[in-house]
Amino acid sequence: MIIPVDRITLSDDTVAALRDAELHAPESRLELVEWALDGKDYREVAYELPDGSEVVEATCARCKNGVSVNYPDPYMRRRDPEAMVIADRMPTDKPRYQDRFGESFTRVRNDTLTWLSEQDQLIVLPFRAGDNERGEATFLIVPANAGFFVLALADLQGFIPASELTDAFVPEAIVYVAPPFRHTAFGGRQVVVHRRGPGLHEMFAYNLYPGPSAKKGVYGMLLAKGEREGWTTLHSSAVRLVTPYDNEFVIMHEGASGGGKSEMTQELHREPDGRIFLSRNTVTGEEMHLDLSDTCELHPVTDDMASALPELQHEGDRLVAEDAEDGWFLRVDHLKNYGTEPSLERLTISPPEPVVFLNVDGKPGATALVWEHTM
Repeated sequence: MIIPVDRITLSDDTVAALRDAELHAPESRLELVEWALDGKDYREVAYELPDGSEVVEATCARCKNGVSVNYPDPYMRRRDPEAMVIADRMPTDKPRYQDRFGESFTRVRNDTLTWLSEQDQLIVLPFRAGDNERGEATFLIVPANAGFFVLALADLQGFIPASELTDAFVPEAIVYVAPPFRHTAFGGRQVVVHRRGPGLHEMFAYNLYPGPSAKKGVYGMLLAKGEREGWTTLHSSAVRLVTPYDNEFVIMHEGASGGGKSEMTQELHREPDGRIFLSRNTVTGEEMHLDLSDTCELHPVTDDMASALPELQHEGDRLVAEDAEDGWFLRVDHLKNYGTEPSLERLTISPPEPVVFLNVDGKPGATALVWEHTM
């Protein structure tokens, strides 16, 4: 659906940047899938740089089970841990834009809005970060050819269909996506700039990998909101365990990326004979296995972000948290061949709706297989 800019409550300079563009807001997830592919079986997401050269940021292939997105630049296939910088004077322990780049963010911000104003078509995605009812009202603004990025963020955070958008939806945050600036302003590096201000948190994403922006960038927005309001979002996974004896308890694992949070919500991997492989002696080749017939039933709650909103808390000494995401990134680099994690393989091979695959070697018209990685 094409929506007039007057239907969106935005700052004057943002409205000016969007005034001449067609603003498309999605009505359904399947519509976003089609926008990601632009009606094609294969497409390149490319941008022209000021020197006349063209850079391909990503490719999208229509597979039988979803959209396979790949990045020609291997550097773009994972999140740069140094991507985030802060472009305001509010308290922070993170790197500031002025210190890292030797100037204020004003020039690049103005150039970004100018670049967006020159685009014929933009996608606008309204969503509530963290919680579909109580979350931070946010607009995502993306060039139309980067529909796969919108689809990925919509899967992670959900979205409000265009027909349900009302004047009561006043953004507390805006995410601007401008991929060419990765090359023109930041030497090819992933950069995500947070600019907090009275009543509005702006985030500028200068790359098309969802990790530092659609995921960790939104997490930064939730942390800032919680700091203002006296609550927090925990970088953690949580799972309810039901033992073979029907006892129940919940474990939360808070920790850094790569520290095993997602693995805590997954079933044990077993050998063909049902044993659990523990270790292999690299000198003698001797292997150790564990026989465990009865295991706990796992009910995953969160895999990466858990919001502890005040209205969820009860009297007592227990923390009550909910998933701060509508969907999850599933890491599949541990899958090397068929049969390692049958439940996940079955779900991704025959999903109820198309899946977004990142860095998986998907071919147009074929089935994307999560153990066939792009090297």
